[in-house]
Amino acid sequence: MSNSSNNASGFGLTVGLSLAVFARHYLKSPLQAGAILLGIILAVTLLIGVRATNENAVRSYSEATELLSQRAQLLLTPATGKKSIDEAVYFALRRAGVTQALAVLNGTVTDKQGQRWDIQASDLVAALSIQSEKVTGSNKTQTNNHSTEQSVSLLSAEIPLAKLLAGAPYVLTSQSFADDAAPTGKMTLNGMTLNVIALDDSLGLGNAIFMDISLGQQLLNRQGQLSYIALFGQADGLTKQVNDTFAQQTSQHFDFAEQDQGEGLTSLTRSFHLNLTAMSLLAFVVGLFIAYNGVRYSLLKRQKLLVQLQQQGVPQRALLSALLIELFSLVLVGSFAGFILGLQLSHWLQPMIALTLEQLYGARLMPGLWQWSWLYQAIGLTFFSALLACYPLFNTLAKQPLARSASRYEQQSQAKKQHKKLFIIALFLLGGSALLFPLTDNFQYSLALLGVVTIAIPLLLPLVLQIGISLVERFTRNGLWRYAVAESKELIAPLSLAMMAMLLALTANISMNTLVGSFEITLKHWLDDRLYADLYIRPPSDKVLQTQELLAELPKVTAIFGQWVHNSQYQQVPLSLMTRDDHSLRNSNQIKVSSNNHWQSFFDAKSVMISEPLAIKYQLNVGDQINLPEFEQANIEPLLISAIFYDYGDPLGQVIVSQTTWQQLALSELPTSIAASYANNIGELETLLQQELSLSEAQMYNQTKIKQRALEIFKRTFSITLVLNSLTLLVAAIGLFSACLMLTQARQAPLARLYALGVSRNQLRALVSGQMLLIVLFTCLLALPTGALLGYLLINKVTLQAFGWSIAMVWDWQAYFRVLVIAIIASAIAVILPLLWQTRKPLISSLQQEAL
Repeated sequence: MSNSSNNASGFGLTVGLSLAVFARHYLKSPLQAGAILLGIILAVTLLIGVRATNENAVRSYSEATELLSQRAQLLLTPATGKKSIDEAVYFALRRAGVTQALAVLNGTVTDKQGQRWDIQASDLVAALSIQSEKVTGSNKTQTNNHSTEQSVSLLSAEIPLAKLLAGAPYVLTSQSFADDAAPTGKMTLNGMTLNVIALDDSLGLGNAIFMDISLGQQLLNRQGQLSYIALFGQADGLTKQVNDTFAQQTSQHFDFAEQDQGEGLTSLTRSFHLNLTAMSLLAFVVGLFIAYNGVRYSLLKRQKLLVQLQQQGVPQRALLSALLIELFSLVLVGSFAGFILGLQLSHWLQPMIALTLEQLYGARLMPGLWQWSWLYQAIGLTFFSALLACYPLFNTLAKQPLARSASRYEQQSQAKKQHKKLFIIALFLLGGSALLFPLTDNFQYSLALLGVVTIAIPLLLPLVLQIGISLVERFTRNGLWRYAVAESKELIAPLSLAMMAMLLALTANISMNTLVGSFEITLKHWLDDRLYADLYIRPPSDKVLQTQELLAELPKVTAIFGQWVHNSQYQQVPLSLMTRDDHSLRNSNQIKVSSNNHWQSFFDAKSVMISEPLAIKYQLNVGDQINLPEFEQANIEPLLISAIFYDYGDPLGQVIVSQTTWQQLALSELPTSIAASYANNIGELETLLQQELSLSEAQMYNQTKIKQRALEIFKRTFSITLVLNSLTLLVAAIGLFSACLMLTQARQAPLARLYALGVSRNQLRALVSGQMLLIVLFTCLLALPTGALLGYLLINKVTLQAFGWSIAMVWDWQAYFRVLVIAIIASAIAVILPLLWQTRKPLISSLQQEAL
């Protein structure tokens, strides 16, 4: 027993002494520890930044509340064919004792510059009542202090509650929104000047503009109208109470809509968040390449030290344990620093993502929270990944022969064998992916295969560099430059990991630029076909007929079009059921695929058209049947799908029927929106409608504004991805700088010998810069086909399956060469800075350094 304890203590002492030696090594060469920590910090920063943003978004969907209130269990929405609920319904509910009800009015207004803003107005008296009950419940249970703080917010002394309740021109916004949109504390919306009261961002207002309902009705010119009524409490009891109040005649006044727990928004935005996660994992891999490069360099510099420790009697097991403890310590420090920086990155990214999700999906993000479990998971993932990469190297070095360490020739020979193995593995991974890609029709599997391709691409690089530089060497004249090219082959091994990271970043950048550029061109073509009229109008229900009559009387109005929209469901998921006038039906949709007798069967009320996202989501094809609740209510058999059309504007999916089918379904006869073509300046028609019918600017959209708005949302949708791409490229450039700094430091003696043989400092700088940039140039050239491959897969597999968007791939040479020029400039800076630093040192000190 005593022998085993002595052995254990002796083993622990040996490990401790080995760690002390390693620590002294890092104190002497802090650059090596810095390179490892840098890679880990950068990897964890991007991973945690996107993780925190995604987790917060999903939490926001499930905890979504009415503004400054709590989560509603039931919504009363406008009855079929109506755009609003009469406020008399709300008063009837209150009189019947349904006190947990909140009237809500949503709408769009414009400022002086013509920019549109979404507003929400609520009954503040009811909101205060609901809040007070929530505060009472929170105080009783003491389970959610954050909720209690939020609940009493309306009672704050800073808020002029009396003026708000009186309908005075005061609105509430989040502090961040007020800083951007109303730095002076005032906004002018629909011609009315409003005082802005900024509330803490923790209250979850997001980008909403909140006010009392009396002010909202005045601002939107919708007196007596509500968008919906939110009910709080048990859904079954509320439904019975409401039905009793209206004597079971609720369908004449409103429809019931029970709230989910955020599943709808979570499902709708899943692909968006998955793409962000994929980008963060790519950045994580790039960071790990940098960290591994630092570990590898550090071990190579300690190769003789490890042999000497074993010669002094340190057992291999103790040495390996010390190396693993060292790696874990570096991972621990790097992960903690990356965790803190990642939370800060999430704080910067969240406003950009919040705006995108709010405009695309109507999802409002709440303030970010963080969890310690993310740190533990980051440490575990980083250590596991680093261990997987470094353990073979640790094991090899710990078990190397004691008589001698590997010679330079042996190192180069082993490196070449390793490069061939990596190339074969890459070919195997690419071949397997090529076989599996045609079999996948789920974007998650396609994204996983895309990850396999992404991992395979950098494995091709070392051998490609060897072959490329060997070809260049054949065409180089004898002398200094032939020596430089020949020596470049020896630099591939120490630089390969940094160049792999650079290749990954460049490939991702080129592929995302391909996707974004192709989508932008596709979207513009689609908008040109879809927007055929000059002005699109969404008048209130009571002004639809007046609007149609006025347009018909105007001689300069050359055509009038109509669109009817009804909110429906397919497999319990919301979608838009719509129809248009015959001309619009024939000319406003880009048909992807159709049956031979499509138009005849469609106008004979025997078939429907569906949008491409809906078809892909439910795997529907031309010739299949589709059934909707409205068909069953009208005793109509399921209808055939005779055409699938492209759609990039509705994330819910669309089903289009003919006018005859619409009438058979007994849906609203009044159009939801009206479009008009005008033979003069469109501003003239907008002014006329404002004067004659008191329509606001927010109820009219001219073609130019719609296109600008669509492209603005498009750019915001992809801005976050492009930001992450740029960060990944920056990470790779930092990694290259770190590798070049370590490599030039290791090459001090060979460079000094060349200097002693008569090569000038400027020639040395040109030689080393040329060697590095030659390797960078080959890496950039390889990034072109690999980026095109990833772009093709992103467009034709992942994006098509995730969002249901067919995109024509467009190759933009200008954009790609711009990325390559940026990469070469970044690489040149990464190479030249450490080179200048090293070549300015005295010759004697450089000759004293050992060669790599």
